Amino acid sequence: MTVADLFGVRVTGPLLPHAEGFSERLTELGYTRLSAADQLRLMAHLSRWLASRGLGAGQLTPQRAEQFLRARRCAGYASRRSQRGLAPLLDYLRGQGVSPQPMPAAACTPVQRMARDYHVYLVQERGLAAGTIRRYVRDAGLFLTELLGQDDGDLGALTPGEVTDFVLRECRRRGSGSARNLVASLRSLLRFCYLQGHTTRELAPAVPAAASWRGASLPRGVDAGAVSRLLRSCDQRTAMGRRDYAILVLLSRLGLRVAEVAALTLDDVDWRHGEIVIRGKGGRQERLPLPADAGQALAGYLSYGRPAAASRFLFLRMPAPRGGLSPTGIATIVRAACDRAGLPRAGAHRLRHGAASEMLRAGAGLPEVAQVLRHASLATTAIYAKVDRAALRSLARPWPWSAA
Repeated sequence: MTVADLFGVRVTGPLLPHAEGFSERLTELGYTRLSAADQLRLMAHLSRWLASRGLGAGQLTPQRAEQFLRARRCAGYASRRSQRGLAPLLDYLRGQGVSPQPMPAAACTPVQRMARDYHVYLVQERGLAAGTIRRYVRDAGLFLTELLGQDDGDLGALTPGEVTDFVLRECRRRGSGSARNLVASLRSLLRFCYLQGHTTRELAPAVPAAASWRGASLPRGVDAGAVSRLLRSCDQRTAMGRRDYAILVLLSRLGLRVAEVAALTLDDVDWRHGEIVIRGKGGRQERLPLPADAGQALAGYLSYGRPAAASRFLFLRMPAPRGGLSPTGIATIVRAACDRAGLPRAGAHRLRHGAASEMLRAGAGLPEVAQVLRHASLATTAIYAKVDRAALRSLARPWPWSAA
């Protein structure tokens, strides 16, 4: 066979042996016939370009892929002229071992090498959540770049005064929450530096505490009436509406975090025992009872809303390529529901606060709330005691000068 005719597209040249497999992959990912044809036209163009230069699929390096895109732009093509547009095809070819994988960027400067080693430490030794690791590494890069610059990376001469001065400078231009995050990041980095021998003494104690009062603020939850409006805003006659409804039910009933919802897979729902597996912070896995209304919402989505896809993630993107929703995608669904319901935009975490507050109002104790929210410490849950006004009212003493 010298020509492949798929979706009305003729593919010739070095990519011909892979055209049928790529076509099947596009179908698995949920591409429509029109979108799949566009991807195959791109494949046909790339294959012709490789053939005109006497190159094979195994010589499609990232540099040559960029050369092809430049040629495509110069030829006047109006679509798929960027790395993003070429990504589905390149991912397929690389996944099949046809084209070489891109080489990771080498850590060439002392700061980059130390940041890379610190990232490995956070993943392998600390087991932190991906979002926490990104924040810690970002703050580490800021600190190391300012303190080391382009020097040889020797932290042995670092003094407690320099650490304190850096924190004070940075915290002056940050809010209280950002300042607390920086302090935590920097203490972690300095402990790592001491363990690895980059510093001769423990400098983490030199990081001053950010000014804050634990529990000074009230958790701002979404009340039951607002939650009902959010749920009613989902059009359950559509696949997207069923998906969004199920996500909102899980957020509001179980108090899940957006990352936990995004990480759910089809295997995490135990229908026989009425439980769901949650992958929380630090790689912890816990089983929670699945409330009846949450189970019904999930069943409706799986039966009539979830598109056919190879992905095992529970909640999928609707447009192709069909893969799991990201935490950002989950948060976007909450904001869109607020807009539809005519409510002020609220972060997804406020549904978690609302779930905790409703449990307290229903008579649950703090230990039960802590178990559902999967808090490592009861002290974290104690802040919700301040929103249980009915219980607090019974503890309040009458004002001395109130009327008898």
